[in-house]
Amino acid sequence: MDLRQLGALVAVADHRSFSAAARSLHTVQSNVSTHIARLERELGVTLVDRTTGQLTAEGEAVVSRARRIQLELEALVADVAAVNSEITGVARIGVIGTTARWLVPPLLEAMAIEYPKVRVVVVDATTTSLLPQVHSGQLDLAVLALPVHDPDVDADLLFEEELLVIAPLDHPLASEDRVTLAQLAEHDLLLEPPGTAFRDDLDAQAREAGVTLTTKAEVDGMRLVASLAFEGFGAAVLPASAAPRTYAGSRPWKIVGVDGLTRRSVGLVRRRRGLPSAPARALTEVLRNTVATETARQPGIFGAP
Repeated sequence: MDLRQLGALVAVADHRSFSAAARSLHTVQSNVSTHIARLERELGVTLVDRTTGQLTAEGEAVVSRARRIQLELEALVADVAAVNSEITGVARIGVIGTTARWLVPPLLEAMAIEYPKVRVVVVDATTTSLLPQVHSGQLDLAVLALPVHDPDVDADLLFEEELLVIAPLDHPLASEDRVTLAQLAEHDLLLEPPGTAFRDDLDAQAREAGVTLTTKAEVDGMRLVASLAFEGFGAAVLPASAAPRTYAGSRPWKIVGVDGLTRRSVGLVRRRRGLPSAPARALTEVLRNTVATETARQPGIFGAP
């Protein structure tokens, strides 16, 4: 077994055909076929269904491990370079969309100044889609909503933020400056779906207050929930980072405070196993410093003690 064989299999997984995999590797299709055939003989299983170009269950298992090997090789090269006081390589970070809005620009600027030879890859997605990418090693770290119930990752609190309501001006809630959970329960709301950390925590707090929140729409993506509220589709419960003080939407809206809600926690999540690469450690350091600086500038957001 060699790295070229694993690389060929990963390319087929990514591009869904031998010919496309060959183009991505800048080689010919026969080379890709040969590498995979040798790997199959060595393992004694079929890794790719030649009829469909799809991986078999055994192929999926091998690709999952092969991706980790590729990431470890990248980390190895980066760590060797760091020994000579030159941190270079790739660091991959996932960030939930509401936080990315205010955190990513200063983070990238600081990385360009402090570690100019580190290439930062940012993935903007939801907590539910980012966590598996951290678990599999596709991301070095991620900034996402807490709590995270996964024994294979470590999570540290970065900041907390107030919860509030965005209501179109023609919505009944917009006539108030602050509301209670009981008042929220009188209206259908735009919320994330059950199973997301934000929604589950919100429902738990509603149950403690003896009320049940009802939905007008359930959307897995806080930034899209916010956009729907800004455009007048309905009132939404959001964290402070999802409610900029200005928005170029077509409908006027109002920020309404909510009594009786605890703050949302946002944290830094990393794989528990394995040593982070030098670029990932550099990015973590700059991220923490950036959060400490930027939270002081964001209304309703409070840095970790």
